[in-house]
Amino acid sequence: MSYVTGFLTPVPAANKEAYIASARDGWNMFKRYGAVSMTETWGEDVPDGKVTSFPMAVKKKDDEVVVFSWVVWPDRKTADAAWKAMMDDPAMADMQMPFDGKRMMWGGFAPVFES
Repeated sequence: MSYVTGFLTPVPAANKEAYIASARDGWNMFKRYGAVSMTETWGEDVPDGKVTSFPMAVKKKDDEVVVFSWVVWPDRKTADAAWKAMMDDPAMADMQMPFDGKRMMWGGFAPVFES
């Protein structure tokens, strides 16, 4: 069964093109380590909440947009091995992140329904 790594992060609206370029670079690395696909989405209808919300979760500032992304792996074993290897890959250290990585959140997810 596939495995998904999901990401949520705030990105300055002015950095949209730089973010897309960094996502393309990221895909090249993820693909090299066995990823099946990657999707990057730019928030368009992401409302503020009263109790919780995507903007609240990432402490979004007025000039930022919430980005929601995911990488699909063939299985968790491949994902775990890839993340371990990427942490030691010098190319990972050289990647430009046009956002505040301290407010990015991520996690691994086992699909329970796919269509």
